[in-house]
Amino acid sequence: MIRFIHRLVLLALGAFMLASIVLVVAGLNDKPGQAQLIVVPGNTIAPDGTPSPRLQARLDVAIRLFKKGRAPRIFVSGGTGKEGFDEAASMAAYLQRQGVPAAAIIEDNQGWTTGATAANAAAYLRAQGQTTALVATQYFHVPRFELAMARQGVNVAGHAHAPYFELRDLYSIPRETVAYLLYYFRG
Repeated sequence: MIRFIHRLVLLALGAFMLASIVLVVAGLNDKPGQAQLIVVPGNTIAPDGTPSPRLQARLDVAIRLFKKGRAPRIFVSGGTGKEGFDEAASMAAYLQRQGVPAAAIIEDNQGWTTGATAANAAAYLRAQGQTTALVATQYFHVPRFELAMARQGVNVAGHAHAPYFELRDLYSIPRETVAYLLYYFRG
């Protein structure tokens, strides 16, 4: 019986590691298509009110897609974090400092979670009579964010990952694996 439990635990760990590897590979394999909107979920704001390096990397990817003509607008989404700053406003200000016209930026300050950001971006697209989006986020977040967008009826035309890596990713990868599985099986 102990041998069976030991094998079962090893099998479960192996399956989890394989799922994590698939998640990472999928997120690193950029697929920048054509869309009507680039969606960037929020993240930490620095104490001075500017995007953290991780969030800045997401925004830089969105800028690159925008400048290549992959989509005419960028949807920035986030809430007000513990730092006391509106993530969407901070993100929009950063984009404008980088030369993105204000008219091309849509701010969503109700994107408290991945699901909320997806729902809000989908509602914006529907209101515009549109359906396609690109996502720009960290590589480990790409699969879950794409799934959340698709579940909201958005045609996800592709994605690009933010080329920012940090030690915290060792925590974020298994966390996202669990979160993806929960999203997937909850339907």
